[in-house]
Amino acid sequence: MNVRIRHLAGLLAGVAACHAVPAAAQDRGGEDEILVTAQGQNATQVVAAGSVGVLGDKRGEDVPFSIRSYNEALILNQQPQTLGQVLENDPTIRTTYGFGNAAEQFVIRGFTLYGDDVGLNGLYGITPRQLIAPELYQEVQVLNGATAFLNGAAPGGSGIGGSVNLIAKRAGDAPLTRVTGNYTSDSHFGGSFDVSRRFGADGAWGVRINGAGRSGDVAIEDEFRSSYVIGGAIDYRGAAVRLSADLGYQRVKVRGLRPKVTIGAGAAIPRVPGADANYAQPWTYSTLRDVFGTVRGEWDVADNAMLWAHAGARDGSERGLYSGITVNNAATGAATGTALFVPLTANNEAAQGGLRVKLAGAGISHEINIGGSHIWQVNRNAYDFLYGPGYVGFATNLYDTPVATIPSSTLVGGDLDDPFPITRTRLGSVFASDTLGFFEDRLLVTAGLRLQTIAVRGYAISDGTLATRYDEDAVTPVVGIVFKPTPTLSLYANRIEGLQQGPTAPTTDTTIINPGEIFAPFKSVQYEVGAKFAIGAINASLAAFTTDLPSAYAIPDPLVAGFNRFGIYGEQRNRGLEFTLSGELTRGLRLISGVSVLDTELRDQALVANEGNRAQGVPEWLANANVEWDTSFIPGLTLTGRVVHTGEQQVNAANTLAIGDWTRFDLGARYVAVVGRMPLTFRFAVDNVANRRYWASAFDTSSQALLQGAPRTFKLSASIDL
Repeated sequence: MNVRIRHLAGLLAGVAACHAVPAAAQDRGGEDEILVTAQGQNATQVVAAGSVGVLGDKRGEDVPFSIRSYNEALILNQQPQTLGQVLENDPTIRTTYGFGNAAEQFVIRGFTLYGDDVGLNGLYGITPRQLIAPELYQEVQVLNGATAFLNGAAPGGSGIGGSVNLIAKRAGDAPLTRVTGNYTSDSHFGGSFDVSRRFGADGAWGVRINGAGRSGDVAIEDEFRSSYVIGGAIDYRGAAVRLSADLGYQRVKVRGLRPKVTIGAGAAIPRVPGADANYAQPWTYSTLRDVFGTVRGEWDVADNAMLWAHAGARDGSERGLYSGITVNNAATGAATGTALFVPLTANNEAAQGGLRVKLAGAGISHEINIGGSHIWQVNRNAYDFLYGPGYVGFATNLYDTPVATIPSSTLVGGDLDDPFPITRTRLGSVFASDTLGFFEDRLLVTAGLRLQTIAVRGYAISDGTLATRYDEDAVTPVVGIVFKPTPTLSLYANRIEGLQQGPTAPTTDTTIINPGEIFAPFKSVQYEVGAKFAIGAINASLAAFTTDLPSAYAIPDPLVAGFNRFGIYGEQRNRGLEFTLSGELTRGLRLISGVSVLDTELRDQALVANEGNRAQGVPEWLANANVEWDTSFIPGLTLTGRVVHTGEQQVNAANTLAIGDWTRFDLGARYVAVVGRMPLTFRFAVDNVANRRYWASAFDTSSQALLQGAPRTFKLSASIDL
């Protein structure tokens, strides 16, 4: 590994030497200006602003919600391979995986956000699901809290604790031509390009094309990943009309994914294997392919009125041979493995539009939003459970994993060669809101309503015939207040709801006495108060919130012995405090940091033993600090460091198993040199410097499962702006 790093560093240094010109021939003043400009453009930032759904793009101090945006310089500098690695910088979010496959899920305020429900340019269902390569995006926006009014119900049924919205790259005012090469240990190499220009009068037309490719083994032993993406954008900025179109392609493959570890019945928490250990089977893989795009138009029909419309589509295809591991003996690591083959295709479309009008009179301002949205989704999939004879799987071991033969098929559902539709989902809504401003907009009051309809058709996996029908609606209101006692301080409060499709009692479990029963949509209620402070380049925020969400599961039927009844029993209440601080504390010293405290409680539970317990996989404490220092003793050198802390987590609802807290340290540096009057940036980083082994997450909605944290990982890259 060290040999590879030294070899690549030598190659990069050789490239720099070949392009360097004699010092005497260089304009020292111009060179210094190039260096300072490049170093400034490399600065990672968190901006207290972003898209607030139907309310539009807003500054954080003007809305009664917690919002922040991570910039593309952070993505370029940290070289993350997935969206989850970008969100490692956020003190209110932690990342886990789905069962057996490479599907990132994000835990925000103690509730899950599926990768399916990450937005793209404000639209649901258009972003690639499971794994999202971050190279195509110029901003990653995080909005904490429920967003049923702002964004509508997420089609995947998650996002109760917050949302993530990706903004595709667009051409900036300055021309850009950038080429990057990168390396990640153990043997993962890649490169990218990024080109943008503006044309026409006053740069009205913009074009940006960027792409990236990388492939090879990562720091986890024998885990292979590859990713290839390309994106294009064109936009027009006229006096009264603004148009844009974004198109993207992503292909990701993972082989030998280190899976989550399920804790078998009666087993204890096993000790953590070596940091780079892999207990996956070499025949496991996941291949993801997505083609996606959005278009948007805005028309200023008057000085105070704007019509807007937005639409997008995605065509996705997945094939994977997944495998899980269940530990039956924590001391020896003895375990059982199973396999599952799933082909899947999806076609999603989304559209929304509206009218925004600004009025003023009698000392009161109004910003009125009215409009509607619609989402169409078709999910085609099949499955082949590979459990072998007797459904027992195969013998394996957490600490000394043998190569097993793929078990024989035990249960097939659907057409494996050409999957037919399993679900068709339609979500429609209409919304209206008014934000009133008093005292020259020092006091802002927002009130709104959204009527949401959710219609789902489920089809039998055996023959594709209609099996279940779901058609429900709900109204989700919002009320928010912002008060600005000083230009640098804003106080806010909100009451907003979350909405998700109501559950359906399982039809494949023969012990369920009410299979197929459909329940009304879940509505969660959130109350939040907070404060935001901004002075110069420093932003700080403090929020206190409480959210109640109904719980659904099966319990023994009180009337029919031996059967279970699925239903809504009790709720999960999450309360917490969040503090974030980011910005340039002093010239050349930047900070991204924050702390979250979460108190979760299971209430009114049908299973009395769980009453008052903490929710599974939700840490009590989260803390992050990311520091960058532009040194004065070596011009062009920036030193970086990050610490990530996660508190204790319960592994089950009974609170009989728990994993301890963990802290990870990352270090890095980057250096900007001027080569032929072009900035060349070298970056070096080490994640998990101490190579600590730890269970990172116990969050799982269906089992007692643990995700192991990543091992020590070296990253090296070089970018040149031509």
